[in-house]
Amino acid sequence: MIDGFHRNLSLLRQERRLSQRIAARELGVSQALLSHYENGVREPGLGFVVRACDYYGVSSDFLLGRSMSRDGTAIHVEDIHDSAEDKDNVMKGSVLAVLDKKLLVNTTGVIFDILGKYGSKRLITCAFNYLSTSLYKLFRHIYSAAGSNPDAFFSVPACAFPAAADSEMSLWEARFLAALDGQGVPSEQEPEQFGSVTLSHDTLGRDYPMLVQSLFNVLHSAGERIHKSL
Repeated sequence: MIDGFHRNLSLLRQERRLSQRIAARELGVSQALLSHYENGVREPGLGFVVRACDYYGVSSDFLLGRSMSRDGTAIHVEDIHDSAEDKDNVMKGSVLAVLDKKLLVNTTGVIFDILGKYGSKRLITCAFNYLSTSLYKLFRHIYSAAGSNPDAFFSVPACAFPAAADSEMSLWEARFLAALDGQGVPSEQEPEQFGSVTLSHDTLGRDYPMLVQSLFNVLHSAGERIHKSL
């Protein structure tokens, strides 16, 4: 059975605030057996998986840990909503939150557009993995701060999460730098045309007239913080 199964099975029950006794009765198994399923001690048959999917209203792909989407749908690039394109793009919250969000969205857009010019899939993958891990950390801290949210929502144990996430970010940063230096040339089965990109104040202003001020703002504020910490 896929590793995510027992974690998701436990998560779904906890989200409904159900005891194992009640859930087991509804699912037609003993409490002891459900406990074994949720702890990964035993693996269920197909019949139980189907009943659990129906009971919790999720797809088998989600329950088995094959998809983060609870209805099991696959995500395609053209289906991803870009909030930056909304006409009335106003987030609920403080003005500062809206401003900082726009600064980061615009800066991220510039960075990934530049990476696209390199013609290197490795660079884009490394950058995405590095940034997505940092977002994972922030969201997990916010999620866990509530106290009552079940930690089973995440596959990485709480005790290992901070160190593991920091290690993951360091790894992808190192791989990003190696790819940027042209190291680790891909195999013949997947060749890359590694280009070069010239960046300057003028070229950035020319290529990204609507976004460059966000980039410069982020670079300046981060630089000031780093300088003060030296």
